[in-house]
Amino acid sequence: MDVKKFRSIMILHGDNQKKLASYLGISQQRFSAKINEKNGAEFSKSEMTLIKEKYHLTATQINDIFFSNFVSL
Repeated sequence: MDVKKFRSIMILHGDNQKKLASYLGISQQRFSAKINEKNGAEFSKSEMTLIKEKYHLTATQINDIFFSNFVSL
């Protein structure tokens, strides 16, 4: 997952983790675990679809964010 790219898209749309977690219907703690990929946590297909729709992302952008081999520190 390319966390930097994902966070930059959130910021460009005026969102933060709390707002997006609420939109996805998950706790802020669960969102944090997913964005940081802690203990195997990852976004579900339905959550990725909601994110795609909310930010008007292309399939390529979704792939670049969620299926990137890039590991950000």
